[in-house]
Amino acid sequence: MNTKKASPKKNPMTLPLIEKVTINIGVGEAGERLGKAQSVLEDITKQKSIQTLSRTVSKDLALRKRMPIGCKVTIRGSDANQFLKNAFETRDNKIADYAFDKQGNMSFGIPDHTLFKSQKYNPDIGIFGMDVCITMEKPGYRIKRRRIQRRKIHLRHKIDSEETKKFFTDTFHLEVVE
Repeated sequence: MNTKKASPKKNPMTLPLIEKVTINIGVGEAGERLGKAQSVLEDITKQKSIQTLSRTVSKDLALRKRMPIGCKVTIRGSDANQFLKNAFETRDNKIADYAFDKQGNMSFGIPDHTLFKSQKYNPDIGIFGMDVCITMEKPGYRIKRRRIQRRKIHLRHKIDSEETKKFFTDTFHLEVVE
């Protein structure tokens, strides 16, 4: 008889995955500064960025509805993993506990784009901060987005913050700080 205990295999349908990484720079105004922010974002992510539009009117901020006020990029797949490695290095591989939400997603900010190794300070461009939002899912989450026979995700299959923390500590060697 075999005396070694077989290690239990993990069901691949229960392993969390990174669905997408969304990087956002909020400028607050249209014009030359927004163009510079888009060029910085495209340089960091190596993808084309799109402009985000204001949803409301604010006389104090001189904003009109549907006025461009920021830019964002959505990254998926292996490009997302590579970007996250670089982004976590800017944070010294430490993330606060409150960066995780109940659905297992994670968000954090990068205060200065020059913290990336590929970026140097340019006085013509200035300094831009950015928000990084990571959306997590498990295989099978498509049933909540499909058009025909749409279903809810069962509670046992949903991702919680503890699963996400374990995923990032194992995959990216991230330290979660209380």
